[in-house]
Amino acid sequence: MAVPVVETNNTISHPEGGCPLQVGEGNCSHIDASDGTPCSRARATLLTLNLIYSGTYTLKDDLLLATPPPHPSEAPIINPNPLATVPSPPTAGVKVSLVSLDPRKKPPTFLKSGITAPPFGDGNAALAPAPVPAKDAAKRRKPKNNIIKSSSSFVSRVITHETSAKRLSDRDTNGVFAFANINRAFQWLDLNSAQKEEHLTKVLFTKAHMLCHDINEMTKTSSHLDIVMGSSAGDIIWYEPMSQKYARINKNGVINNSPVTNIKWLPGSENLFLASHANGVLVVYDKEKEDALFTPEVTGHPEKDPARLPIEILKSVNSKNQKTNPVALWKLANKRISHFSFAPDHRHLAVVLDDGSLRLMDYLKEEVLDIFRSYYGGLICVCWSPDGKYIVTGGQDDLVTIWSFPERRIVARCQGHNSWVSAVAFDPWRCDQKTYRFGSVGDDCRLLLWDFSVGMLHRPRAHHQASTRHRSSLVVASTQTLNRHRADSGGNRMRSDSNRTEKFEGDVDPLASHPVEPRARTALLPPIMSKIVGEDPICWLGFQKDCIMTSSLEGHIRTWDRPNDSVVKQEHRL
Repeated sequence: MAVPVVETNNTISHPEGGCPLQVGEGNCSHIDASDGTPCSRARATLLTLNLIYSGTYTLKDDLLLATPPPHPSEAPIINPNPLATVPSPPTAGVKVSLVSLDPRKKPPTFLKSGITAPPFGDGNAALAPAPVPAKDAAKRRKPKNNIIKSSSSFVSRVITHETSAKRLSDRDTNGVFAFANINRAFQWLDLNSAQKEEHLTKVLFTKAHMLCHDINEMTKTSSHLDIVMGSSAGDIIWYEPMSQKYARINKNGVINNSPVTNIKWLPGSENLFLASHANGVLVVYDKEKEDALFTPEVTGHPEKDPARLPIEILKSVNSKNQKTNPVALWKLANKRISHFSFAPDHRHLAVVLDDGSLRLMDYLKEEVLDIFRSYYGGLICVCWSPDGKYIVTGGQDDLVTIWSFPERRIVARCQGHNSWVSAVAFDPWRCDQKTYRFGSVGDDCRLLLWDFSVGMLHRPRAHHQASTRHRSSLVVASTQTLNRHRADSGGNRMRSDSNRTEKFEGDVDPLASHPVEPRARTALLPPIMSKIVGEDPICWLGFQKDCIMTSSLEGHIRTWDRPNDSVVKQEHRL
């Protein structure tokens, strides 16, 4: 007889005095990469920043998500890491999507002139939305299938907590919902509940693990949420948790059968979302369109223009054939796309790949504008500053790198991690267009916070003529995220070396728009706070108005309460 599969429950702990994050002026310094001496002006700036935002972030709770047992139909897992002692499922660690229905918790915005970019596909009559009767204008379109009663072999089962309905009817509408993936499970949590460890709904999948997900901020209401999830099989799920309805997009990989590495709703769009796939392809999907077997279209081949950077437009947003998905499909490279991030201006896109490239796009025009290279190895994560002026990346070189978007150049390297950097994020409540705070997490189990201002990001002078020679990044072979996590946690992986100084003559990437800046010519920024926050790699970081949150490979979601803002921010000059 088959052994019944038993689901375990989430657990929560409230460590007393454990793992506080001390942020204070004692941590700040700035080292000039040319001679190692402190930069007094930059140090004074950081002192001012930290006096404003210093304090202790207190660990409120540690929510441990239960790892679901394997489905009986799953084939035995073979770990490709020869040094590993345990099987490794196809997971990218626990990622969290947060949504608040309280407008007071909305992050501050910094775009002075507002959003002036047209909608994606503007001018293409084939993409014009169908007219909606006035009586239906306020209604949100939902997926067609009931996930609880689903007979799909893709969905194993759905576990709804017995008190979910009552908790939803009684809850404070100002609370925060969280959605989190762990292996083949996808959980819906109420973070403002007294029983936040008890899921509202847990969806278990059979043939794939959800690797990424996103919530549509445009369509959210107290009774409706649109969520898209990307899976290790390439399939995408459009899920509405209030009604427990869902639809399956890119079913069986009919458009692209490569794993979905990242997924985001297009800014300002109710229907369109962008998914990156592990085979170097970006795809724009419409949640309400049916799939069709995809064959590349002839688009006039603008990518053949030698004056333009490479992008292979296999289907353009301007195509008149818009009855089925995809809306658009772009091939950037033959390497894995690790992550992407939309700029606040609703026009630009930053994409990072395993080949070590950061590619900047005008996605409305389907153009690649610029290509930068990491110092060493692949890039893993990317984000924009709230005002769209800076881009921050992290990767296999153990470095966090700050890039200026208007100036199209690197402005600083941030050194403090001892392993691969897995996620970066700006803290919008600690940014004001003059000074910026952001955080990073990595496989070294550390959470780091960083402060910088425009005035402190000077260019150090080169101290040796040899250091001015440009080199190209060393590009490493594509590796699966699960390999690096398991190898890291066992201390068995050959680490990248962010301190390396040797140059690689002749190893020039013809596609890179800029040579890699030598370390001696780039400002070096240390963290204002560094803390080991667990025993397994950290893979997600999020800032809320009242807290900082992280999640880890093994399922720990940790929340730190912000310090009380007893010091009022004052105007200061560099």
